[in-house]
Amino acid sequence: MVKGGLLKDDADWLTLGVKEGQKLMMMGTAEEVVKAPEKGPVFMEDLPEEEQVVNVGQSSGLLNLGNTCYVNSTLQCLHSVPELKVALHNYTNSGRSNDLDQYSHLLTVATRDLFSELDRNVRPVAPLQFLSVLRKKHPQFAQQHNGAYMQQDAEECWTQLIFTLSQPLRSSDSSEISTKVKTLFGIDLVSRIRCIESGEEGSETESVYSLKCHISQEVNHLHEGLKRGLKSELEKASPALGRSAIFTKESCISDLPRYLTVQFVRFFWKRETNQKAKILPKVDYPLELDVYDLCSEELSQKLQAPRQMLREAENVTFGLNAHGKNSHENDTSLPKPEVAASNSGESAAATSLEGSSSEKKTQLTGIYDLVAVLTHKGRSADSGHYVAWVKQDNGKWIQFDDDNPISQREEDITKLSGGGDWHMAYICVYKARIIS
Repeated sequence: MVKGGLLKDDADWLTLGVKEGQKLMMMGTAEEVVKAPEKGPVFMEDLPEEEQVVNVGQSSGLLNLGNTCYVNSTLQCLHSVPELKVALHNYTNSGRSNDLDQYSHLLTVATRDLFSELDRNVRPVAPLQFLSVLRKKHPQFAQQHNGAYMQQDAEECWTQLIFTLSQPLRSSDSSEISTKVKTLFGIDLVSRIRCIESGEEGSETESVYSLKCHISQEVNHLHEGLKRGLKSELEKASPALGRSAIFTKESCISDLPRYLTVQFVRFFWKRETNQKAKILPKVDYPLELDVYDLCSEELSQKLQAPRQMLREAENVTFGLNAHGKNSHENDTSLPKPEVAASNSGESAAATSLEGSSSEKKTQLTGIYDLVAVLTHKGRSADSGHYVAWVKQDNGKWIQFDDDNPISQREEDITKLSGGGDWHMAYICVYKARIIS
């Protein structure tokens, strides 16, 4: 800088009248001059498909092949479970055991191949082979009307697919498959059964792949609906009375899965019209679900220590000590809670699939984070439209409307609770928050 202005690179120093020993003031930075990039900008659409998949952070959509949105939404939700993808990847064409029927084996292979294709592409994928085998294994999905395939219930598709996959993955002799569908989705229940008239009491155990949220005028939140879903009445033979009688059944959870599936019981058979009708009232559901009070006494005791460890670890994460005061100490002795944002990615999946030694290191807490929602829009299960809303590895949500993936805000996900003609939650998938 000189009197009268700034010097440029091509300034003539002879005209400045600079004298020997004169001080000059320079302004700027000592850092290296920024160089122009050697390569110009590369646009996403110019990248190879494999690199596009990595950069986009999501899989492709699925083409609707004629009333197949119930299949597409089911597949997109299950595709978001990395442990399931790894187990399927390890299932070989020769993994069929003698007691497994042909179509269960073929449907498992078709699911494996379709998930792999979704991971490799950014353009929509046509699930032709999967649909063909699904309809052969489960003929109800091959029903037609006027020469076209009919719309079906996504929950029925979900249930049948999960049950089918549990067979070959369980009976396969492949030593690499250590995580089974039961471990990922199975829920063990213990029930107390009591006869109202005779006072007879008994107990029974069962395994299910989802919890039911029953909807009524008194239910406006998922947790309340789950409580009601664990209580029921049934008619069965009473040895004491020598005839049928009404029994009450109260259930609680005796073992939790890695992924907790919740179904909103929104459809019922309406005798007047001889068709399925939909229950429309709004039922709120949380991004974080705690099922501690739905567990058996024995399981609750097992969860207490991991829950305390989780609270302490989260307090450190948020800069709080055990008493809720600020703490700047980095306590490396505390375990790290696994967060739900890491719901896709083979590294996380591989960690949980290392075998029994790894399973002993991870402990469930009874706290779950929402990772997928399957919604239905319309008035009956035989019509309308199904859509999947899936949380990505980066924590962002994607709406998979068949072949059209659309980014969504997290605050919009909990607005899918019903109360009108908009998309409303039909199935929710929660991932366990664990201590490892």
